[in-house]
Amino acid sequence: MELKYVKNIQFTKLIKCDGQLKEFNFRKPNGKQEGPFTVDVIDAKANRIIFNMEMKDSAWKITTETLPAWITESETAFHEMIEEEFKAD
Repeated sequence: MELKYVKNIQFTKLIKCDGQLKEFNFRKPNGKQEGPFTVDVIDAKANRIIFNMEMKDSAWKITTETLPAWITESETAFHEMIEEEFKAD
């Protein structure tokens, strides 16, 4: 019997959004570039916001609609952090 291991990717980064440092948690169920990342963050009212990002046109893009502007404005920063994580692997 052959065992197959699939590497999960999970990391946390601090990003300055909306004038404050926010902690974003990134999770991906496999180590491949394909498929979505799930990202979560807590807003100023302690509500957890969860959204997805997928690779589209050679960049990681937010695929979840109706998010606060301070999240969508940071899409480029999220892309860079995900790419750094793949390079570090």
